[in-house]
Amino acid sequence: MSVINVCFVAHSAYGEMAGGRSGEIGGIQRQQSLMARWLARRGHRVTMLTHDEGQPAEQLIAGVRMLKLHRKSAGLPGLRFFHPRWTALLSGLARADAQVYYHNNAEYITGQVALWCRTNHRPFVFSTAHDWDCEPALVHLPSWRERRLYTYGLKNADRVISQTATQARLLREGFGLSSTVIAMPCPLSGLPPVAFEQRAVPPRVLWVGRIVENKRLEMLLDIAEQAPDLRFDVAGTPEVGSSYGASVLVRAERLSNVTVHGRVARERMPSLYRAALCLCCTATLEGFPNTFLEAWSEGTPIVSTFDPDGLIVSRGLGSAGHTVPELLAGIRRLSDSGDAWRLASHNSRLHFAGTHDPEIVMPQFERVFAEAQAGRVFET
Repeated sequence: MSVINVCFVAHSAYGEMAGGRSGEIGGIQRQQSLMARWLARRGHRVTMLTHDEGQPAEQLIAGVRMLKLHRKSAGLPGLRFFHPRWTALLSGLARADAQVYYHNNAEYITGQVALWCRTNHRPFVFSTAHDWDCEPALVHLPSWRERRLYTYGLKNADRVISQTATQARLLREGFGLSSTVIAMPCPLSGLPPVAFEQRAVPPRVLWVGRIVENKRLEMLLDIAEQAPDLRFDVAGTPEVGSSYGASVLVRAERLSNVTVHGRVARERMPSLYRAALCLCCTATLEGFPNTFLEAWSEGTPIVSTFDPDGLIVSRGLGSAGHTVPELLAGIRRLSDSGDAWRLASHNSRLHFAGTHDPEIVMPQFERVFAEAQAGRVFET
């Protein structure tokens, strides 16, 4: 395979690339960092554009050339959309001088990158990060400008990658677009599996995520109130100034069987997954949560309101439910039966190894980037 010269447009990924102790850390940022590092190890030329978080203008991290753009808060309200945000992005795209550009997650930047690529005869690869990205209503994009730019970028991408068959169907139905379905990669911790008998006693239920309204942490707290014999760990923080986040945390702190850990360093997360009876997801809608991959990699079943492509139920990876009683019943099935837990744990590790191991997934991304790069004649 020829060397791929790819630029990741990943504004919020610097913290994850730098070690995960600062900046915005989440599933998207972890994916971007993992992918960039893997491609660099394979000998490809990888550049990443990120926000200015006080780092040098240009530096090399794990073989990835890092170029900084602007501070997230820079510029005057109303004007900063154009300067420094758009002007810095245009400058960064040109400095990267890549032969293929990649962006993940629906936002106005998708359209800006696609427009630059179209103008400069460079291929653009876009991948979805959420089911919302695939539905024309685009309810998560608040303004007409954001929706218009994202739609332009999506429709002008040379290749579109979706996370699930459901997302591929939504893109076909809503936008008339075909996409390549590629599962998300996640590394194994390398630690041996933890048996049912070695998990924490009393059983601990883990919840991981940003504390925002659509994640519905209050549902977990309802479960905790009805299950005083179980323990619940919450790993995550609210958005700054969020009244919802403040109120739900006050409630959590009043429950003696709930521990709020706040922001947890990446290297500490495996210990939480490995101690847990299960991971509980209470979100209204997701893409393909990185937390699911991390849990399955440790043999930790999932009890969830969201079941991507019906995998949890069809492959016996835990259980799915829509209400607090249904979620609690799923948790009880795992806590009350060692055999049920062992089967779900075994299935989880088996599914992860065959579907999400980076050495299985990343060659598929590599192939898409190579095909996109080879499919255009570049003018430099």
